[in-house]
Amino acid sequence: MKRVVVSVTNDLSFDQRVDKVCSTLTNNGFAVLLIGRKLKGSAAISRGYQTSRMNLLFTKGALFYAFFNLRLLFKLLFVKADIFHANDLDTLLANRWASKLRRKPLIYDSHEYFTGVPEIQDRPKVKKAWEKIEKSIFPKLKHIFTVNQSIADLYRNQYNKEIRVLRNVPTSNDLIKTKSRADLGIPLDKKIVLVQGMGINLDRGIEELLEAIAIMDNTVLYIVGSGDVLNHLKERSEGQDLNNKVVFVDKLPYNEMMQYTFNADVGITLDKDTNINYRFSLPNKIFDYIKAGLPVLSSDLVELKKIINQYEIGVITADHSPEEIKKSLLAIWDNKHIFSQYQENTKKAALELTWEKEVEILMDVYRKL
Repeated sequence: MKRVVVSVTNDLSFDQRVDKVCSTLTNNGFAVLLIGRKLKGSAAISRGYQTSRMNLLFTKGALFYAFFNLRLLFKLLFVKADIFHANDLDTLLANRWASKLRRKPLIYDSHEYFTGVPEIQDRPKVKKAWEKIEKSIFPKLKHIFTVNQSIADLYRNQYNKEIRVLRNVPTSNDLIKTKSRADLGIPLDKKIVLVQGMGINLDRGIEELLEAIAIMDNTVLYIVGSGDVLNHLKERSEGQDLNNKVVFVDKLPYNEMMQYTFNADVGITLDKDTNINYRFSLPNKIFDYIKAGLPVLSSDLVELKKIINQYEIGVITADHSPEEIKKSLLAIWDNKHIFSQYQENTKKAALELTWEKEVEILMDVYRKL
């Protein structure tokens, strides 16, 4: 039985993509060790494969990444391993050295266009450091995966390498709706608009969404998850025009979060084209909305447009003005026939967009190693 050592910089609790990869490998006869870090308040986890979380003195910034990769390298040098699997650029340096020193194959899974993330665009020294790491390693990689075709094309054009696409779609298992609106305290007589995720951040369009909700009747917005604009959104929601119109729910385990999704009417993804990473993003939440049977309101981004137009599951808003967002929401649910058709189309899309089909491209590589 070959042993795969998978590494991430998060605390393992909420990373659905990595869990699905590890579970798939386990179900296909590989032994898996998933390595991450332990944070203050990290919840206990129990998986069908081995996990290890490192305690680190630093939790953010350059010192965190430096010490994380140093600790990870020493761990990778001495654990039993046949294959190394690095998730994102922030784990790649340690994995590359371990792979080279131990002469073991390395798989690189890039969950985003890392050097294009907005957090480093105004920090030229930080960006340059990550670009230097990427440029020193990427041309030497043999097995590279990323989350959508647009990002794959960016990497292919930059490095002239074969890049495989592995989208983060849900598993085909029946995720059951176990809670009703009454169970969750969701109003029974309102239209429920929902946005979910771990990245409720700047330039995700949620500020404008709040302004749209403020000028709408009989509509309540649920924001489920975490992000760096939540405090601002909470302050804005205290305004008279948003009284009882916005509900915040802290990040939850996936199955619990999806109970809110099942009980909504429309799922929202409104990322703005403010940086290259957002421009070509394909947020996980769109697949969760499809899984839950929700019509989708989306911004006009290339990968989102492909999904929405291909399966005819919602509306693409022309811009981020509150008036246009309101108009787009009404276009989804004012015509009952169209609304029902969107719901039916999500069911068809859910049958095609399954992890079991998507992951075959990954397993094809693993079976040959």
